Amino acid sequence: MDHKAPTPVHMEMRDRVGEKLFSPSAERNRSVIGKHLVGVLPKNAHVLEIASGTGQHAAHVCGLRKDIKWQMSDIDAPSRQSQNAYAQDLPRQLPLSLTLDVTREKWWQDLGNTDVIYCANMIHIAPWDAALGLAKGGSIILQNGGVLCLYGPFLTGETTASSNLAFDRSLKARNSHWGVRNLDSVKHIFADRGLNSCTVMDMPQNNLFLIFKTKI
Repeated sequence: MDHKAPTPVHMEMRDRVGEKLFSPSAERNRSVIGKHLVGVLPKNAHVLEIASGTGQHAAHVCGLRKDIKWQMSDIDAPSRQSQNAYAQDLPRQLPLSLTLDVTREKWWQDLGNTDVIYCANMIHIAPWDAALGLAKGGSIILQNGGVLCLYGPFLTGETTASSNLAFDRSLKARNSHWGVRNLDSVKHIFADRGLNSCTVMDMPQNNLFLIFKTKI
């Protein structure tokens, strides 16, 4: 993997209230994502979120499930600052954010117990190595069982939405290492790591919610 320092990125303008950043897209999709996550999370779950962005998803789901603990992370310092500001409202559930880069070797070292890994809208604005690293680390972290949830846009062959095709072109024009990922390719790299049971759920705005588990 290329170990050049990654360039933090987000795809929209963010508002700020104090130290908290506000993402319009996170606000729009948090309810529907939260609904699916609530049904997936076991009781007293320890959740690791990769690329937590502003921290809105973590705060929302923790508000729905008072029994869980949610570890946020990001490569972007301003995003982590925002996440820590949200954590101040829920200190029992939200510890301080971690600096995690899934393209790094053994990025999963020193992490505590994890039942669920959640990652939204990351793999299309990162190099393919990020998806590969997430699959590898996820399989190790969850080797005793667990769930990995992935949310975002995907290419689905002839059924791909025209908006996702246009989004893919715009991402590749901005950075040749980015792009909306092929669903079959994503399922393949996770299956190669033992997360070979995948549930695919349709979401608003032509996004998908993927749930990966180890086959029993």
